[in-house]
Amino acid sequence: RIGKTFLHAGPGYGGSCFPKDTKALARIGQEHASPMQIVEQVIKINEEIKRRMVDKLLDLCGGSFNGKTVAVLGVTFKPNTDDMRDAPALTIVPALVGGGAEVRVTDPQGRREGEALLPNVTWHEDPYSAAEGADLLVMLTEWNEFRALDLSRIAGSMRTSRMADLRNVYSLEDARAAGFTAYDSIGRVGGAAM
Repeated sequence: RIGKTFLHAGPGYGGSCFPKDTKALARIGQEHASPMQIVEQVIKINEEIKRRMVDKLLDLCGGSFNGKTVAVLGVTFKPNTDDMRDAPALTIVPALVGGGAEVRVTDPQGRREGEALLPNVTWHEDPYSAAEGADLLVMLTEWNEFRALDLSRIAGSMRTSRMADLRNVYSLEDARAAGFTAYDSIGRVGGAAM
């Protein structure tokens, strides 16, 4: 069911079902000369949202990823799975690496699949080691393990304490109180440089 308990702000959808089903529905419409424009636009917008997230991260990094260290928390398409099919991380992380960032990743279950899909990243066992000395912290998957972090500890260990909360796990007030100098999220007013 799609309802308020299912719909949350985020960097685009992924997984094994919804992307496959929307693409199949669009293809059926095309094959029967009855395009399903709404479904086609949903697919297009989902890919556009992932690219916009890269732009958001680029802004937080001052216009360039080159020479920056980025800690990514979560790469699976949702928490409590190792499934990375069509995960937003498969668009976002390569853009970071391609832009010259050193990318550090932590994910409670995503490492086994992620190592093959996301080359040129460094895997860490926990968010604290991933964030140490980083320029940007990116919340990409809303694992429960990431919902109660010691944000002050993380902000204090970073080279520049900036956070892109792409799952709206924390608030601007949480980030500010922890010592982050920049915070951005999805669909909220405020954020960026503080």
